[in-house]
Amino acid sequence: MTDKIAKPESEWQKELSPEQYQVTRKGGTEPAFTGKYNKTKDPGTYTCVCCGQPLFSSETKFDSGTGWPSFYKPATEGAVEEKTDVSHGMRRTEVRCSRCEAHLGHVFPDGPRPTGLRYCMNSAALELKPEEKK
Repeated sequence: MTDKIAKPESEWQKELSPEQYQVTRKGGTEPAFTGKYNKTKDPGTYTCVCCGQPLFSSETKFDSGTGWPSFYKPATEGAVEEKTDVSHGMRRTEVRCSRCEAHLGHVFPDGPRPTGLRYCMNSAALELKPEEKK
């Protein structure tokens, strides 16, 4: 496992766009169907916009119809952490980067096989690293 990254909020604010900061450091959510990766089908690895940790593979991405990029499993075991979220009058499972604790989105038990999970992520929290051409 990679060492944890902790920075002062002022440093995160300098490094991230206002939208990235609001989503990843303040637990915000981008509006549905507005994120740059909602419809992307390009092959590659989705990494954390804050620290670069690999989070999801394009091979596990699917169109959930929700307006956010969705995946049925993380790239590796331990890439993300899950926490109970009771904000907004709901009980959900929040997903964070295990390395820098960036808020990524939420996971729901209504995804496709083989996991049955839907990791519903914010595009603003991700950066797609294209698959290298052979």
